[in-house]
Amino acid sequence: MSTKKDKFSLKDKKYMKLALNLASARKGLTGDNPSVGCIIVKNDKIISIGQTGYNGRPHAEHNAIINSFQNLKGSKMYITLEPCNHYGKTPPCTKYIIKSGISEVYYSINDIDKRVKGKSFKILSKKKINVKKGLLKNDANNLYDSYIINRINKLPYVTGKIAISKNKLIYNKGTKRITDKISDKLTHYLRYKNDAIMISSKTLNIDNPKLNCRLKGYEKFSPKRIILDKNLEIKLGSYIFRSSKKDNTVIFHSSSNNSKIRILKKKGINLVKSKLNNCKHFDLKIILKKLYILGIKNLLVEGGDKITKNLLKNRLINQFYLFRSPKNLSKTKKYQIFTSFSILDNKYINKSKISSKLAKDNITIYKR
Repeated sequence: MSTKKDKFSLKDKKYMKLALNLASARKGLTGDNPSVGCIIVKNDKIISIGQTGYNGRPHAEHNAIINSFQNLKGSKMYITLEPCNHYGKTPPCTKYIIKSGISEVYYSINDIDKRVKGKSFKILSKKKINVKKGLLKNDANNLYDSYIINRINKLPYVTGKIAISKNKLIYNKGTKRITDKISDKLTHYLRYKNDAIMISSKTLNIDNPKLNCRLKGYEKFSPKRIILDKNLEIKLGSYIFRSSKKDNTVIFHSSSNNSKIRILKKKGINLVKSKLNNCKHFDLKIILKKLYILGIKNLLVEGGDKITKNLLKNRLINQFYLFRSPKNLSKTKKYQIFTSFSILDNKYINKSKISSKLAKDNITIYKR
């Protein structure tokens, strides 16, 4: 049985680090369930590994057990999160662990889910399995930040992203791209890692974006498209409208334009009517709550200055990527300035930079 005085060896830390890497690789791709990594070790050799399946099933522990070609009796299991102990769409992982003959279980942190929290420790210990928790717990807490926020706040974990020029312009009329190819690949990686991407109708009608993931081999992980369009101003010639099908596009609106509503519904677009606040804008927290109910757990926002500033000001963005090009843009008749630097500096105090010898842009990540 584990105690607060448990000391973990360098080998224990090595194996758990590998499990955390497995979990991190699939983060954002496991639906409602957290992404978990699992390593099974016997006689100081890794004999099996497992990850949570895409969309959340099977669980990592089950995958690791069935992936093994060796007898698991007397082996050790390293799991990034407390194993489940309740019946849902699949049997509990504790049942598989007990049946397998595994003699030791190490996990980083308790699951925040009330059905699980702390119970697995007792269940496994009663079966004479040596259970230790707390191994690389700080790393695990960082890994599961989005999962914890989901469960506590009943809101998606929101990642904001915007690209600006050296002189702080988001765009000017006639400019298609500000940032370099490395930043572009990171943008598509963020799309790959999120359930949905949200923009305003203004951004949609100015840029006519595709909002898909264009990393080779990962196109099928393109996020659901979320459009904030209170007056249903989406252009019927836009890529988003033409490529819409059942379950891949949601438009929040407050319109009574029945003819436009019929056209959009016929295309398979999910229309969600949402009330405006006293300033005649959407209440973004209500929008986020509705998205959570719709199953969106990780949301990427690629809006313009207005929606970005509103979300940042109300601390609804959990992490924010600022891409800054070394190029200046000219101030033409139509341009937009990024105005949220003071909010980022005052409300998002955890700041880190991504550096690459290949990249020309400065990329800064802000976290609350």
